[in-house]
Amino acid sequence: MTLVNANQFRVARKYGFRSGLELTISDKLKSDKVKFKYEAIKIEWQDIAYRIYTPDFILNNGIIIEVKGRFTTADRMKHLAIRKQYPHLDIRFVFENSNAKIRKGSKTSYAKWCIRHKFRYYDRIIPECWIKEKGKDKHPKYILHPSSTVKRRTK
Repeated sequence: MTLVNANQFRVARKYGFRSGLELTISDKLKSDKVKFKYEAIKIEWQDIAYRIYTPDFILNNGIIIEVKGRFTTADRMKHLAIRKQYPHLDIRFVFENSNAKIRKGSKTSYAKWCIRHKFRYYDRIIPECWIKEKGKDKHPKYILHPSSTVKRRTK
Protein backbone atom coordinates (compact mmCIF):
# COMPACT_ATOMS: atom_id res chain seq x y z
CA MET A 1 0.00 0.00 0.00
CA THR A 2 1.49 3.32 -1.04
CA LEU A 3 1.43 6.36 1.21
CA VAL A 4 -1.41 7.92 -0.80
CA ASN A 5 -3.47 4.72 -0.51
CA ALA A 6 -2.69 4.49 3.21
CA ASN A 7 -3.92 8.06 3.74
CA GLN A 8 -7.06 7.42 1.66
CA PHE A 9 -7.74 4.29 3.70
CA ARG A 10 -7.28 6.18 7.00
CA VAL A 11 -9.65 8.94 5.87
CA ALA A 12 -12.21 6.38 4.64
CA ARG A 13 -12.08 4.53 7.98
CA LYS A 14 -12.57 7.82 9.83
CA TYR A 15 -15.90 8.27 8.02
CA GLY A 16 -17.00 4.64 8.48
CA PHE A 17 -16.04 3.24 5.08
CA ARG A 18 -13.77 0.31 4.28
CA SER A 19 -11.96 1.85 1.31
CA GLY A 20 -11.18 5.15 -0.34
CA LEU A 21 -13.29 4.11 -3.34
CA GLU A 22 -16.34 3.55 -1.11
CA LEU A 23 -15.85 7.04 0.39
CA THR A 24 -15.49 8.57 -3.09
CA ILE A 25 -18.66 6.88 -4.34
CA SER A 26 -20.57 7.93 -1.22
CA ASP A 27 -19.44 11.55 -1.63
CA LYS A 28 -20.48 11.54 -5.30
CA LEU A 29 -23.93 10.09 -4.49
CA LYS A 30 -24.42 12.71 -1.78
CA SER A 31 -23.32 15.59 -4.03
CA ASP A 32 -25.75 14.36 -6.71
CA LYS A 33 -28.51 14.12 -4.05
CA VAL A 34 -29.01 10.38 -4.73
CA LYS A 35 -30.75 8.44 -1.97
CA PHE A 36 -28.83 5.36 -0.85
CA LYS A 37 -28.00 3.26 2.18
CA TYR A 38 -24.54 2.09 3.21
CA GLU A 39 -24.19 -1.45 4.60
CA ALA A 40 -27.86 -1.32 5.62
CA ILE A 41 -28.88 -4.92 4.95
CA LYS A 42 -27.49 -8.35 5.70
CA ILE A 43 -27.99 -11.36 3.45
CA GLU A 44 -27.60 -14.82 4.89
CA TRP A 45 -26.08 -17.24 2.40
CA GLN A 46 -24.82 -20.79 2.65
CA ASP A 47 -21.77 -22.75 1.59
CA ILE A 48 -20.74 -25.36 4.16
CA ALA A 49 -22.09 -23.07 6.88
CA TYR A 50 -24.47 -20.12 7.02
CA ARG A 51 -22.66 -16.86 6.41
CA ILE A 52 -23.64 -13.20 6.32
CA TYR A 53 -22.99 -10.88 3.37
CA THR A 54 -23.33 -7.14 3.93
CA PRO A 55 -23.53 -5.30 0.60
CA ASP A 56 -21.84 -1.91 0.36
CA PHE A 57 -24.57 0.27 -1.14
CA ILE A 58 -28.29 -0.14 -1.73
CA LEU A 59 -29.71 2.43 -4.10
CA ASN A 60 -33.22 3.76 -3.61
CA ASN A 61 -34.33 1.68 -6.62
CA GLY A 62 -33.23 -1.57 -4.93
CA ILE A 63 -30.01 -2.12 -6.89
CA ILE A 64 -27.25 -3.55 -4.68
CA ILE A 65 -23.77 -2.19 -5.37
CA GLU A 66 -20.61 -3.99 -4.25
CA VAL A 67 -17.43 -1.88 -4.46
CA LYS A 68 -14.22 -3.83 -5.07
CA GLY A 69 -10.58 -2.90 -5.31
CA ARG A 70 -9.41 -6.51 -5.16
CA PHE A 71 -11.77 -9.26 -6.30
CA THR A 72 -10.45 -12.39 -4.61
CA THR A 73 -11.30 -16.01 -5.32
CA ALA A 74 -13.32 -16.08 -2.08
CA ASP A 75 -15.29 -13.00 -3.21
CA ARG A 76 -16.04 -14.55 -6.58
CA MET A 77 -17.16 -17.85 -5.05
CA LYS A 78 -19.35 -16.00 -2.52
CA HIS A 79 -21.09 -13.95 -5.22
CA LEU A 80 -21.74 -17.01 -7.37
CA ALA A 81 -23.31 -18.78 -4.36
CA ILE A 82 -25.41 -15.72 -3.48
CA ARG A 83 -26.56 -15.38 -7.10
CA LYS A 84 -27.61 -19.05 -7.13
CA GLN A 85 -29.46 -18.77 -3.79
CA TYR A 86 -31.04 -15.35 -4.49
CA PRO A 87 -31.49 -15.01 -8.27
CA HIS A 88 -33.97 -12.14 -7.75
CA LEU A 89 -31.34 -9.84 -6.17
CA ASP A 90 -29.78 -7.31 -8.53
CA ILE A 91 -26.14 -7.19 -7.39
CA ARG A 92 -23.71 -5.10 -9.45
CA PHE A 93 -20.03 -4.31 -9.05
CA VAL A 94 -18.02 -1.10 -9.13
CA PHE A 95 -14.34 -1.90 -9.52
CA GLU A 96 -11.27 0.22 -8.98
CA ASN A 97 -10.02 -1.34 -12.27
CA SER A 98 -12.12 -3.94 -14.09
CA ASN A 99 -9.17 -4.75 -16.37
CA ALA A 100 -7.21 -6.19 -13.43
CA LYS A 101 -6.61 -9.93 -13.74
CA ILE A 102 -8.33 -12.33 -11.34
CA ARG A 103 -4.90 -13.75 -10.46
CA LYS A 104 -1.31 -13.39 -11.59
CA GLY A 105 -0.78 -14.83 -15.07
CA SER A 106 -4.52 -15.19 -15.79
CA LYS A 107 -6.05 -14.02 -19.04
CA THR A 108 -9.35 -13.40 -17.25
CA SER A 109 -9.99 -9.89 -15.97
CA TYR A 110 -12.63 -8.87 -13.43
CA ALA A 111 -14.67 -7.57 -16.39
CA LYS A 112 -14.46 -10.87 -18.29
CA TRP A 113 -15.48 -12.76 -15.14
CA CYS A 114 -18.53 -10.49 -14.72
CA ILE A 115 -19.52 -10.93 -18.35
CA ARG A 116 -19.15 -14.72 -18.13
CA HIS A 117 -21.34 -14.85 -15.00
CA LYS A 118 -23.83 -12.18 -16.12
CA PHE A 119 -23.03 -9.56 -13.47
CA ARG A 120 -23.19 -5.90 -14.42
CA TYR A 121 -20.13 -3.82 -13.55
CA TYR A 122 -18.53 -0.42 -13.97
CA ASP A 123 -15.27 1.28 -13.05
CA ARG A 124 -14.83 3.81 -10.24
CA ILE A 125 -18.34 5.32 -10.28
CA ILE A 126 -21.95 4.25 -10.21
CA PRO A 127 -23.21 5.12 -13.70
CA GLU A 128 -26.12 7.52 -13.91
CA CYS A 129 -28.25 5.01 -15.85
CA TRP A 130 -28.13 2.63 -12.82
CA ILE A 131 -29.25 5.44 -10.53
CA LYS A 132 -32.11 6.42 -12.85
CA GLU A 133 -33.47 2.87 -13.29
CA LYS A 134 -37.02 2.47 -12.04
CA GLY A 135 -37.62 0.41 -8.93
CA LYS A 136 -38.06 0.60 -5.18
CA ASP A 137 -35.82 -0.58 -2.37
CA LYS A 138 -37.96 -3.29 -0.78
CA HIS A 139 -35.12 -5.18 0.88
CA PRO A 140 -35.69 -6.14 4.51
CA LYS A 141 -32.79 -5.37 6.86
CA TYR A 142 -32.04 -9.06 7.19
CA ILE A 143 -32.62 -11.59 4.43
CA LEU A 144 -32.80 -15.03 6.01
CA HIS A 145 -31.69 -18.03 3.96
CA PRO A 146 -34.76 -20.07 2.93
CA SER A 147 -33.42 -23.34 4.35
CA SER A 148 -32.30 -21.84 7.65
CA THR A 149 -34.00 -23.42 10.65
CA VAL A 150 -32.51 -20.99 13.16
CA LYS A 151 -34.47 -17.88 14.05
CA ARG A 152 -32.15 -14.87 13.79
CA ARG A 153 -32.73 -11.61 15.60
CA THR A 154 -32.77 -8.51 13.41
CA LYS A 155 -31.51 -5.18 14.59
